[in-house]
Amino acid sequence: MAGYSFMNDLSNVVRMDEPITRGPMPRWQKKCMDSSSASVNMSLNASRNKMNASLNVSSGQSKTPSKGGSSRSKTPSRTPSKTPTKSPRSNPSSKSPTPGKSGGDRFIPNRSATDFDLGSFKLKQRPSGEGGSPTQAEKERVMSENLHGRDINNQRILSYQNKAPLPPEGYQNHLKAVYTQSKTPASVKGSTRYIPQAPDRILDAPEICDDYYLNLIDWGHNNILAVALGTSVYLWNAATGNIDQLLELESNDYVSSLSWIQAGEGEHLAVGTSLGTIQLWDTQAMKRERIMTGHGGRVGSLSWNSYILSSGSRTGQIIHSDVRMREHNVLTLSGHTQEVCGLKWSPDGRYLASGGNDNLLNIWPLDPGTMHTRAQPLHSLSAHQAAVKAVAWCPWQPHVLASGGGTADRCIRFWNCNTGTLLNTVDTKSQVCAILWSAHYKELISGHGYANNQLIIWKYPSMAKVTELTGHSSRVLHMAMSPDGTTVISAGADETLRLWKCFAVDPAKKKSAKEVKAEPSLLKTRIR
Repeated sequence: MAGYSFMNDLSNVVRMDEPITRGPMPRWQKKCMDSSSASVNMSLNASRNKMNASLNVSSGQSKTPSKGGSSRSKTPSRTPSKTPTKSPRSNPSSKSPTPGKSGGDRFIPNRSATDFDLGSFKLKQRPSGEGGSPTQAEKERVMSENLHGRDINNQRILSYQNKAPLPPEGYQNHLKAVYTQSKTPASVKGSTRYIPQAPDRILDAPEICDDYYLNLIDWGHNNILAVALGTSVYLWNAATGNIDQLLELESNDYVSSLSWIQAGEGEHLAVGTSLGTIQLWDTQAMKRERIMTGHGGRVGSLSWNSYILSSGSRTGQIIHSDVRMREHNVLTLSGHTQEVCGLKWSPDGRYLASGGNDNLLNIWPLDPGTMHTRAQPLHSLSAHQAAVKAVAWCPWQPHVLASGGGTADRCIRFWNCNTGTLLNTVDTKSQVCAILWSAHYKELISGHGYANNQLIIWKYPSMAKVTELTGHSSRVLHMAMSPDGTTVISAGADETLRLWKCFAVDPAKKKSAKEVKAEPSLLKTRIR
């Protein structure tokens, strides 16, 4: 019998689905009993006070005789019934705690809110096969919901704590507003970077032409900036700060465009003039190599593709020149009716983009087996409503082109040049003078004219504004990117050059740059 009683006690202690009959009383039951005993004592005291008050009133009124007994019982019954009975009835109900509404401990399961049968079923339930059809799965879900009365997939096995009651209507947590304003999400912290709002350096550019259709600055791979100021061209070495004058034209002529040759092809600079000639200079020897003719108007745009120099003029013609040959004119393109102010080869050399004052944007395909384009454009795009000067190719997607329109258009448009489709359009609210892509971030920067004369950095492809860089007092005419891709220089009509370190790379994340071996240039021995 002793062994049987021991096993019975042990099973009662271990069993979890029945209330514990032995052991100390829970705290909430003790509190409940204490409060109930206190309420009983208060009710007894109240009844005693009531009886004493009635006896005192009755004894006091018995001294004064009256005619009828009904009048004596009228007054004492009213007075004690109002005040003494009010507090004993309301206090016990308001002060007595409710065991079921206590919050409980969040680490201990709440038995009253836990469905043990459902938990046992979900633990033993096998996952259904994934090969069933969606119709069969929906049918099984509806049958399970009708059988159990609810969706058991969203039901928890253990319930630790009841949900907190909702706040009263109109309640505002002021601490929540304070903490949410001061807290910065981790995604924002990781995506933001410091961009200086002031230029790193400001250079003077006296007598720079205030002409939207010209291209007067270019930053070469040798870290030398070429700037055209009136009839002269100056070279500024960004590493040493030295300034040299490369050339000076005659008084009736002025420089209308500049373009450095591509990396690995030498130290040559192409200079377009207002008289329609193109001069090729060796900047290392400070010597002019040759003069190329063929244009009937000023040369406002230049772009290199290896040894092919493409030039656009005021007449609307584009000439491909092989600078190695005596007869340099390889092909003449007639795709524009007005001045060609934007000209740029794609990074892979497959396309040439040309923008003109006739609001046209032409995409010229590469002629197979050569380094120049075909005679007819692949796409002729007329979405812009003003002159198209700003053209820039995406460095990581060579078939994506960004183009910007003038004052009447004010839009930046993105094109897929493989298909000729328009990808996106953004209204910048001001004249678009230049566009540059970043090589380190998926961003681009645009230079603008009236009314703010600012530079805007955009996030691509969302085209959300990252920041605006202001400082020019007149419109931003030209922009160029440093060879390392960290600094942008802007030339304004206010005759200043401003250097912005807007694409600086974090030194901790910067990869070690690989050394590029310089190949011998084909131009050093073949330029005539």
